[in-house]
Amino acid sequence: MLSKADDYPIHQLPEPIATAGTDRNFYDRYFFNVIRWTAACSSRPHWACIHNLNVMDASFSVIVDGVQHNLHASKLLNMERMDTVVGPISIEVVEPLKVLRLRVANSEHGIAADITFHARALPVEEPRFTYRIGPRTLMDYTRLTQNGAYDGFIEVKGKRIALSRDKIVGTRDRSWGVRPVGMGDPQGVAPPRLPQFYWLWSPLNFEDRFMLYHKNADENGHSWNTASVIGALGDAAPSHMTSCASKIFYKQGTRHAQSATLETVDADGGKWEIELTPRFQFYMSGIGYMHPEWGHGMYRGDNAVGYDTYDLATVNENDPRFQHVQGLRDRKAERPRRHYARRRRRSGAVGCRRL
Repeated sequence: MLSKADDYPIHQLPEPIATAGTDRNFYDRYFFNVIRWTAACSSRPHWACIHNLNVMDASFSVIVDGVQHNLHASKLLNMERMDTVVGPISIEVVEPLKVLRLRVANSEHGIAADITFHARALPVEEPRFTYRIGPRTLMDYTRLTQNGAYDGFIEVKGKRIALSRDKIVGTRDRSWGVRPVGMGDPQGVAPPRLPQFYWLWSPLNFEDRFMLYHKNADENGHSWNTASVIGALGDAAPSHMTSCASKIFYKQGTRHAQSATLETVDADGGKWEIELTPRFQFYMSGIGYMHPEWGHGMYRGDNAVGYDTYDLATVNENDPRFQHVQGLRDRKAERPRRHYARRRRRSGAVGCRRL
Protein backbone atom coordinates (compact mmCIF):
# COMPACT_ATOMS: atom_id res chain seq x y z
CA MET A 1 0.00 0.00 0.00
CA LEU A 2 1.32 3.42 -0.96
CA SER A 3 1.06 6.42 1.37
CA LYS A 4 2.01 10.12 1.32
CA ALA A 5 5.45 9.34 2.72
CA ASP A 6 6.35 7.33 -0.39
CA ASP A 7 6.75 10.59 -2.33
CA TYR A 8 9.74 11.56 -0.14
CA PRO A 9 13.27 10.15 -0.64
CA ILE A 10 13.36 8.48 2.76
CA HIS A 11 13.07 4.77 1.92
CA GLN A 12 15.58 2.39 3.44
CA LEU A 13 14.08 -0.89 2.28
CA PRO A 14 12.63 -2.00 -1.09
CA GLU A 15 9.04 -1.74 0.16
CA PRO A 16 6.51 1.02 0.86
CA ILE A 17 6.97 3.22 3.92
CA ALA A 18 3.65 1.95 5.34
CA THR A 19 5.28 -1.35 6.29
CA ALA A 20 7.87 -1.64 9.04
CA GLY A 21 9.52 -5.02 9.00
CA THR A 22 7.80 -8.04 10.51
CA ASP A 23 7.71 -7.34 14.26
CA ARG A 24 4.21 -6.44 15.50
CA ASN A 25 5.73 -4.15 18.17
CA PHE A 26 7.43 -1.70 15.82
CA TYR A 27 6.61 1.87 16.89
CA ASP A 28 7.59 5.46 16.09
CA ARG A 29 6.87 8.23 18.57
CA TYR A 30 7.36 11.76 19.90
CA PHE A 31 7.55 12.69 23.57
CA PHE A 32 7.88 16.12 25.18
CA ASN A 33 8.08 17.42 28.71
CA VAL A 34 7.25 21.05 29.37
CA ILE A 35 8.35 22.47 32.73
CA ARG A 36 8.16 25.94 34.22
CA TRP A 37 11.40 27.06 35.89
CA THR A 38 9.77 28.28 39.09
CA ALA A 39 6.14 27.14 39.39
CA ALA A 40 4.25 23.88 39.84
CA CYS A 41 3.04 23.57 36.26
CA SER A 42 4.16 20.69 34.07
CA SER A 43 2.93 19.08 30.87
CA ARG A 44 3.71 15.88 28.94
CA PRO A 45 2.51 15.52 25.33
CA HIS A 46 2.95 12.12 23.69
CA TRP A 47 2.25 10.99 20.12
CA ALA A 48 2.91 7.49 18.78
CA CYS A 49 2.49 5.58 15.55
CA ILE A 50 2.23 1.79 16.02
CA HIS A 51 2.70 0.73 12.41
CA ASN A 52 2.08 -2.99 12.41
CA LEU A 53 -0.89 -2.75 14.78
CA ASN A 54 -2.37 -0.06 12.50
CA VAL A 55 -2.97 2.27 15.48
CA MET A 56 -1.97 5.89 16.06
CA ASP A 57 -2.44 7.33 19.56
CA ALA A 58 -1.65 10.50 21.45
CA SER A 59 -1.95 11.93 24.94
CA PHE A 60 -1.65 15.36 26.48
CA SER A 61 -1.22 15.56 30.24
CA VAL A 62 -0.76 18.65 32.40
CA ILE A 63 -0.42 19.32 36.13
CA VAL A 64 -2.13 22.44 37.42
CA ASP A 65 -2.80 23.24 41.09
CA GLY A 66 -2.02 19.73 42.30
CA VAL A 67 -4.21 17.90 39.77
CA GLN A 68 -2.91 15.97 36.75
CA HIS A 69 -5.31 16.26 33.79
CA ASN A 70 -4.93 13.53 31.16
CA LEU A 71 -6.38 13.75 27.66
CA HIS A 72 -6.16 10.59 25.55
CA ALA A 73 -6.86 10.00 21.85
CA SER A 74 -6.58 7.05 19.47
CA LYS A 75 -7.45 6.30 15.87
CA LEU A 76 -6.86 3.81 13.10
CA LEU A 77 -3.56 4.54 11.42
CA ASN A 78 -4.84 3.25 8.07
CA MET A 79 -1.15 2.84 7.18
CA GLU A 80 -0.83 6.62 6.69
CA ARG A 81 1.80 7.87 9.12
CA MET A 82 2.12 11.38 7.64
CA ASP A 83 -1.32 12.32 8.95
CA THR A 84 -0.22 13.40 12.44
CA VAL A 85 -3.62 14.46 13.82
CA VAL A 86 -5.19 12.18 16.44
CA GLY A 87 -8.53 13.49 17.67
CA PRO A 88 -7.88 16.95 19.15
CA ILE A 89 -4.09 16.42 19.36
CA SER A 90 -1.70 17.19 16.51
CA ILE A 91 2.02 17.56 15.94
CA GLU A 92 3.93 19.42 13.23
CA VAL A 93 7.63 19.39 12.40
CA VAL A 94 8.27 23.04 11.53
CA GLU A 95 12.05 22.77 11.14
CA PRO A 96 13.59 19.31 11.60
CA LEU A 97 15.71 18.93 14.74
CA LYS A 98 15.00 22.53 15.73
CA VAL A 99 11.33 23.55 15.89
CA LEU A 100 8.19 21.46 16.47
CA ARG A 101 4.63 22.55 17.16
CA LEU A 102 2.02 20.79 19.32
CA ARG A 103 -1.66 21.68 19.31
CA VAL A 104 -4.66 20.54 21.30
CA ALA A 105 -8.01 21.71 19.97
CA ASN A 106 -10.47 22.79 22.64
CA SER A 107 -12.91 20.01 23.44
CA GLU A 108 -15.60 19.05 25.92
CA HIS A 109 -12.88 18.22 28.45
CA GLY A 110 -11.73 21.85 28.71
CA ILE A 111 -8.12 21.37 27.61
CA ALA A 112 -6.49 23.35 24.81
CA ALA A 113 -2.90 24.13 23.87
CA ASP A 114 -0.67 25.62 21.20
CA ILE A 115 2.97 24.98 22.09
CA THR A 116 6.14 25.40 20.06
CA PHE A 117 9.37 23.65 20.96
CA HIS A 118 12.61 25.53 20.18
CA ALA A 119 15.89 23.63 20.48
CA ARG A 120 18.35 24.99 23.04
CA ALA A 121 21.05 22.57 21.94
CA LEU A 122 21.85 19.90 19.38
CA PRO A 123 20.01 16.57 19.60
CA VAL A 124 21.83 13.64 21.16
CA GLU A 125 21.67 10.11 19.77
CA GLU A 126 21.55 7.74 22.71
CA PRO A 127 23.21 4.31 22.47
CA ARG A 128 20.96 1.79 20.74
CA PHE A 129 18.73 -0.04 23.19
CA THR A 130 18.76 -3.79 22.58
CA TYR A 131 17.52 -6.09 25.33
CA ARG A 132 16.93 -9.82 25.05
CA ILE A 133 15.57 -12.41 27.45
CA GLY A 134 17.08 -15.66 26.24
CA PRO A 135 16.40 -15.84 22.50
CA ARG A 136 13.53 -13.34 22.61
CA THR A 137 14.17 -9.70 21.70
CA LEU A 138 12.14 -7.53 24.05
CA MET A 139 13.51 -4.16 22.92
CA ASP A 140 15.51 -2.90 19.98
CA TYR A 141 15.17 0.82 19.33
CA THR A 142 16.97 4.12 18.79
CA ARG A 143 16.23 7.41 20.51
CA LEU A 144 17.32 11.00 20.08
CA THR A 145 16.99 13.40 23.01
CA GLN A 146 17.01 17.18 22.77
CA ASN A 147 16.67 19.95 25.34
CA GLY A 148 14.68 23.03 24.47
CA ALA A 149 12.43 25.91 25.46
CA TYR A 150 8.76 26.51 24.71
CA ASP A 151 6.36 29.31 23.91
CA GLY A 152 2.60 29.40 23.36
CA PHE A 153 -0.15 28.57 25.83
CA ILE A 154 -1.93 25.80 27.72
CA GLU A 155 -5.53 26.17 28.85
CA VAL A 156 -7.14 23.95 31.50
CA LYS A 157 -10.76 24.37 32.56
CA GLY A 158 -10.78 28.04 31.53
CA LYS A 159 -7.41 28.83 33.14
CA ARG A 160 -4.91 29.96 30.51
CA ILE A 161 -1.18 29.58 31.19
CA ALA A 162 1.11 31.62 28.95
CA LEU A 163 4.39 29.99 27.99
CA SER A 164 7.51 32.02 27.19
CA ARG A 165 10.91 30.71 26.22
CA ASP A 166 12.70 32.47 29.09
CA LYS A 167 10.54 30.66 31.66
CA ILE A 168 9.52 27.32 30.13
CA VAL A 169 12.06 24.59 29.35
CA GLY A 170 12.02 20.85 28.87
CA THR A 171 13.19 17.89 26.85
CA ARG A 172 11.82 16.05 23.87
CA ASP A 173 12.67 12.64 22.55
CA ARG A 174 12.07 10.77 19.32
CA SER A 175 12.33 7.03 19.38
CA TRP A 176 11.59 4.26 16.92
CA GLY A 177 12.05 0.53 16.82
CA VAL A 178 10.68 -2.40 18.79
CA ARG A 179 9.40 -2.51 22.35
CA PRO A 180 6.25 -3.92 23.99
CA VAL A 181 3.10 -2.13 22.77
CA GLY A 182 -0.55 -3.07 22.51
CA MET A 183 -1.81 -6.26 24.15
CA GLY A 184 0.74 -8.43 25.90
CA ASP A 185 2.01 -11.65 24.40
CA PRO A 186 -0.14 -14.54 25.72
CA GLN A 187 2.92 -16.80 25.79
CA GLY A 188 5.61 -15.37 28.04
CA VAL A 189 9.28 -16.20 28.13
CA ALA A 190 10.39 -19.73 28.97
CA PRO A 191 11.14 -20.54 31.68
CA PRO A 192 8.72 -18.05 33.34
CA ARG A 193 10.27 -15.17 35.27
CA LEU A 194 9.04 -12.29 37.36
CA PRO A 195 8.55 -9.09 35.35
CA GLN A 196 11.39 -6.63 35.89
CA PHE A 197 12.44 -3.35 34.33
CA TYR A 198 14.72 -0.68 35.80
CA TRP A 199 14.88 2.63 33.97
CA LEU A 200 16.37 5.89 35.20
CA TRP A 201 16.23 8.81 32.75
CA SER A 202 17.39 12.24 33.84
CA PRO A 203 17.31 15.06 31.25
CA LEU A 204 18.36 18.32 32.92
CA ASN A 205 18.19 21.95 31.79
CA PHE A 206 20.41 24.67 33.24
CA GLU A 207 20.74 28.32 32.30
CA ASP A 208 24.04 27.78 30.48
CA ARG A 209 24.09 24.05 29.60
CA PHE A 210 22.23 20.76 29.65
CA MET A 211 22.91 17.30 30.99
CA LEU A 212 21.51 13.88 30.06
CA TYR A 213 21.87 10.66 32.01
CA HIS A 214 20.18 7.31 31.68
CA LYS A 215 20.54 3.80 33.05
CA ASN A 216 18.89 0.48 32.27
CA ALA A 217 19.74 -2.32 34.69
CA ASP A 218 18.79 -5.95 35.27
CA GLU A 219 17.36 -7.43 38.47
CA ASN A 220 20.87 -7.65 39.95
CA GLY A 221 21.61 -3.98 39.33
CA HIS A 222 23.96 -4.59 36.42
CA SER A 223 23.66 -1.92 33.73
CA TRP A 224 22.91 -3.10 30.20
CA ASN A 225 22.64 0.41 28.76
CA THR A 226 23.90 3.60 30.40
CA ALA A 227 25.34 6.89 29.16
CA SER A 228 25.65 10.59 29.97
CA VAL A 229 26.45 13.80 28.11
CA ILE A 230 26.97 17.40 29.18
CA GLY A 231 26.67 20.09 26.57
CA ALA A 232 26.70 23.82 26.00
CA LEU A 233 23.75 25.59 24.41
CA GLY A 234 23.48 26.41 20.72
CA ASP A 235 25.33 24.42 18.06
CA ALA A 236 28.23 23.28 20.24
CA ALA A 237 28.83 19.52 20.17
CA PRO A 238 28.05 17.94 23.55
CA SER A 239 30.69 16.08 25.55
CA HIS A 240 30.08 12.37 25.98
CA MET A 241 31.11 11.19 29.42
CA THR A 242 33.52 8.24 29.64
CA SER A 243 31.71 6.81 32.66
CA CYS A 244 28.63 7.59 34.72
CA ALA A 245 26.81 6.31 37.79
CA SER A 246 23.89 7.16 40.05
CA LYS A 247 22.85 6.75 43.66
CA ILE A 248 19.15 6.64 44.51
CA PHE A 249 17.63 7.15 47.95
CA TYR A 250 14.05 5.91 48.00
CA LYS A 251 11.00 7.19 49.83
CA GLN A 252 10.27 4.73 52.59
CA GLY A 253 7.85 1.99 51.54
CA THR A 254 7.92 2.96 47.84
CA ARG A 255 9.98 2.60 44.69
CA HIS A 256 10.01 6.35 44.11
CA ALA A 257 13.12 8.45 44.59
CA GLN A 258 13.45 10.78 47.55
CA SER A 259 16.74 12.09 46.18
CA ALA A 260 19.47 11.12 43.75
CA THR A 261 23.11 11.85 43.00
CA LEU A 262 24.52 11.61 39.48
CA GLU A 263 28.27 11.23 38.98
CA THR A 264 30.10 11.34 35.64
CA VAL A 265 33.65 11.50 34.36
CA ASP A 266 34.55 13.44 31.20
CA ALA A 267 37.21 12.68 28.60
CA ASP A 268 39.79 14.82 30.46
CA GLY A 269 39.28 12.96 33.72
CA GLY A 270 37.18 15.69 35.29
CA LYS A 271 34.49 14.45 37.66
CA TRP A 272 31.01 15.99 37.57
CA GLU A 273 28.38 15.65 40.26
CA ILE A 274 24.81 16.81 40.67
CA GLU A 275 22.33 16.24 43.49
CA LEU A 276 18.59 16.11 42.75
CA THR A 277 15.56 16.26 45.03
CA PRO A 278 12.13 15.99 43.35
CA ARG A 279 9.43 18.32 44.64
CA PHE A 280 6.48 16.47 43.09
CA GLN A 281 5.75 13.58 40.76
CA PHE A 282 4.31 13.35 37.28
CA TYR A 283 2.56 10.01 36.72
CA MET A 284 3.37 8.57 33.30
CA SER A 285 0.15 6.57 33.31
CA GLY A 286 -1.41 9.87 32.26
CA ILE A 287 0.19 9.48 28.83
CA GLY A 288 -0.46 5.76 28.47
CA TYR A 289 2.28 3.93 30.36
CA MET A 290 0.64 1.01 32.20
CA HIS A 291 -2.76 2.63 31.72
CA PRO A 292 -5.44 -0.11 31.79
CA GLU A 293 -7.51 1.48 29.01
CA TRP A 294 -5.27 3.88 27.11
CA GLY A 295 -2.03 1.91 26.93
CA HIS A 296 0.18 2.54 23.91
CA GLY A 297 -1.02 0.77 20.79
CA MET A 298 -4.29 -0.43 22.32
CA TYR A 299 -7.05 -0.63 19.72
CA ARG A 300 -9.84 1.73 20.80
CA GLY A 301 -11.67 2.01 17.50
CA ASP A 302 -11.43 4.97 15.17
CA ASN A 303 -11.28 8.50 16.63
CA ALA A 304 -11.69 7.62 20.31
CA VAL A 305 -11.11 10.31 22.96
CA GLY A 306 -10.94 9.94 26.74
CA TYR A 307 -10.11 11.99 29.81
CA ASP A 308 -9.23 11.35 33.45
CA THR A 309 -7.53 13.11 36.37
CA TYR A 310 -5.21 12.28 39.26
CA ASP A 311 -5.23 14.13 42.57
CA LEU A 312 -1.51 14.17 43.34
CA ALA A 313 -2.11 14.32 47.10
CA THR A 314 -4.06 11.05 47.16
CA VAL A 315 -2.37 8.84 44.52
CA ASN A 316 -1.43 5.39 45.84
CA GLU A 317 2.25 5.31 44.94
CA ASN A 318 2.43 1.52 45.34
CA ASP A 319 -0.27 0.87 42.75
CA PRO A 320 1.62 -0.63 39.76
CA ARG A 321 -0.18 1.85 37.52
CA PHE A 322 1.68 4.69 39.26
CA GLN A 323 5.15 3.16 39.49
CA HIS A 324 6.44 4.91 36.37
CA VAL A 325 6.98 8.56 37.27
CA GLN A 326 9.02 11.60 36.45
CA GLY A 327 10.19 13.46 39.54
CA LEU A 328 10.23 17.22 39.02
CA ARG A 329 11.93 20.15 40.65
CA ASP A 330 9.83 23.31 40.99
CA ARG A 331 12.76 25.70 40.89
CA LYS A 332 15.99 26.08 38.95
CA ALA A 333 18.41 23.29 39.75
CA GLU A 334 21.97 24.05 40.70
CA ARG A 335 24.17 23.28 37.75
CA PRO A 336 26.54 20.30 37.92
CA ARG A 337 29.72 20.73 39.94
CA ARG A 338 33.02 19.73 38.37
CA HIS A 339 36.00 18.42 40.32
CA TYR A 340 39.02 19.33 38.21
CA ALA A 341 41.40 16.68 37.00
CA ARG A 342 44.98 17.54 37.91
CA ARG A 343 46.17 17.67 34.34
CA ARG A 344 43.47 20.17 33.29
CA ARG A 345 44.07 23.89 33.51
CA ARG A 346 41.52 26.04 35.30
CA SER A 347 40.96 28.08 32.14
CA GLY A 348 39.52 24.95 30.51
CA ALA A 349 36.31 24.94 32.56
CA VAL A 350 34.70 28.32 32.21
CA GLY A 351 31.46 28.69 34.15
CA CYS A 352 32.02 25.77 36.55
CA ARG A 353 32.73 26.07 40.23
CA ARG A 354 35.80 24.45 41.67
CA LEU A 355 35.22 22.40 44.82
